[in-house]
Amino acid sequence: MKALITAGGRGTRLRPITHTSNKHLIPIANKPMLHYAIEAVVSAGIKEIGIVVNPETVEELKTALGNGKAWGAAFSYIVQESPAGLAHVVKIAEDFIQKEPFVFYLGDNVVTGGIAHFIRDFLENEANSHLLLSKVQDPERFGVPEIKNGKIISIEEKPKNPKSPYAVTGIYIYDHHIFEAVNAIQPSPRGELEISDANDYLIKNGLAVTYSEITGWWKDTGQPEDLLEANRFVLDQMIMGQKETMIRGEVDAHSELRGKVIIEKGAKVVQSQIRGPAIIGEGTIIKNSYIGPYTSIYYGCEVNNSELEYSIILERCKIADIDVRIEKSLFGREVELCRGQKKPRTLKFVIGDQSRIEM
Repeated sequence: MKALITAGGRGTRLRPITHTSNKHLIPIANKPMLHYAIEAVVSAGIKEIGIVVNPETVEELKTALGNGKAWGAAFSYIVQESPAGLAHVVKIAEDFIQKEPFVFYLGDNVVTGGIAHFIRDFLENEANSHLLLSKVQDPERFGVPEIKNGKIISIEEKPKNPKSPYAVTGIYIYDHHIFEAVNAIQPSPRGELEISDANDYLIKNGLAVTYSEITGWWKDTGQPEDLLEANRFVLDQMIMGQKETMIRGEVDAHSELRGKVIIEKGAKVVQSQIRGPAIIGEGTIIKNSYIGPYTSIYYGCEVNNSELEYSIILERCKIADIDVRIEKSLFGREVELCRGQKKPRTLKFVIGDQSRIEM
């Protein structure tokens, strides 16, 4: 069995961060989100992995991931020249997949418990397609199955009137019949080859489309609030098994750490309070500050005389002298947020496209 992982797309809902970098490299709990997808398929015993990328970020992905050796796998990079839909992603990967069954994993999805048991369900059911479903509050954002007597009878992409409370998650398992489907369907009104239409084609042509329900936690991290929620959950899971705080850096005698906290090597905490679960990245300096629960601060950052909580801070950011607590925030790379010292006291901004500031 092989795997096909998406790492393309333009990440429009995560702009302006994704104006300059691939969204799949945004860290969740200080680890690029794409790593979670890779780890899931490798843990299921899959070693041949196709990574689907767009032309603008292919070199960035190759530099960040390499050839797969770090995971004991082999990566093949497949370039999707334009965003023509998920079924198009499958279509262009046929030469890589050939006749083997494969896991199709959207790289911005995070799920607990791995996927090995879903692969077993696919094999035991002798299915042509096996879908992973999750009950959600807003199914109209997703592909939605109609289910009768325990069988999926149709799938509709982003319906105005969903026929069930389930979303088809971004993890699919297929055999070679999916290539017949993606080559038969036509573009949707938005000009893309929809994977929901491909799945619906399989159903209507009598092929075995089965499903499992994800009873644990699943998140499509397509929006900032989804990233923050995924970060919260992963921090909980990552730190839950620890009996005590893990300190690889330096924490001075005037600082206080409560709950489960990870201080990575080279990091320094001075005259500060940190409440876990939280993680402080390599080389980051926290001075005279408060870092609250569910906060991830990546490497090379500086936080001085400020308070943060329930936030994700990417690498090499500087936050200083902010007298209001920052929470539910996502900072891109090399952001500087500081209190002006000169009079008159004014607010001064350099803000990228599609930024949002609440004051």
